[in-house]
Amino acid sequence: MNAVAAGHRRVPVGHEAGDRRPAWPWRRTSLALLAVAAVALPFTLPPYRLFQLTLVLVYTVALLGLDLVVGRSGRLSLGHGAFFGVGAYTSAVLIAQFGVPYPLTLPAAALATFGLGWAAGRPALRLRGLYLAMVTFAVAVVLPPLLKRLAGLTGGAMGLTVPTPEGLLGLADDQWVYFLVLLVTAAAFAGMRGLAGSRPGRALTALREHPAAAETLGIRAATHMTAAFAWSAMYAGVAGALYTWTAGFVSPDSFTLALSITLLAGVVIGGLGTLAGPVLGAFAVLAVPAVAQEFDPAAPGIVSGLLILLIVYAAPAGLAGLLRRTLWALLRRRA
Repeated sequence: MNAVAAGHRRVPVGHEAGDRRPAWPWRRTSLALLAVAAVALPFTLPPYRLFQLTLVLVYTVALLGLDLVVGRSGRLSLGHGAFFGVGAYTSAVLIAQFGVPYPLTLPAAALATFGLGWAAGRPALRLRGLYLAMVTFAVAVVLPPLLKRLAGLTGGAMGLTVPTPEGLLGLADDQWVYFLVLLVTAAAFAGMRGLAGSRPGRALTALREHPAAAETLGIRAATHMTAAFAWSAMYAGVAGALYTWTAGFVSPDSFTLALSITLLAGVVIGGLGTLAGPVLGAFAVLAVPAVAQEFDPAAPGIVSGLLILLIVYAAPAGLAGLLRRTLWALLRRRA
């Protein structure tokens, strides 16, 4: 019996029977290469391309938060564009109206959106499906008119212009902003990775897969879901503050329902419930339309729609799932 069991024992990819060589550390190698590329790119890209890359990192932070609700909790939210806008305006108002230093606006935006997310999530997450989508939809619709009415504070329909941070350590302004955003993005990934492997993260997975069984085991759905919504809103708010630093301008028309739909599309395209998904999704929703616009002003919408359809049909697990399957196929072939 032991011999039979040993005969069916799974051999790790990259090892042949009797092969004592250590497996190739492809994950660590990939992370090291990505880190080197992330540090080197600002010195090789022209200013506009560097601006686009910085926006990809900004959207990555927002998608990390949205994935906590949509991918890991199994809920649908159409309101994260509003939290993004609240974070952006919190940073912009503190800088432009009160002269608060840039670094201090980041925790202020995080605290404001965390509290707003907790207040909105407490009643909203008692709902499911289309009912929850409609509540979050209402939040996204209400924000732009509200920002326009608070003209004395927000600049109204004209928005606010914010000077971008000045470069330090011999770096140009756009390079300095890029490294600031990169640092916050790395911290956001570390926080989300820790949360995914923690007890609350496993509780969210249990509530998504088997809600009744999870509640039977004593997992309180309302508490965990509200906390997940609050943390998710905080990530979006932090991304909004980073957007203000990057763009140097905010207006109500930048945070309409279209932004919420773009974020939701990015999560789906990138791959739900993965750490690589937000990066791939951010590239898809920003880089692909930008490249398409260079050929035809009407192309971005068409290309984005076709991309979503292609991903849904060809790669239901998103680009992250497609990439994972491709890597495993290559490793098996190498083995």
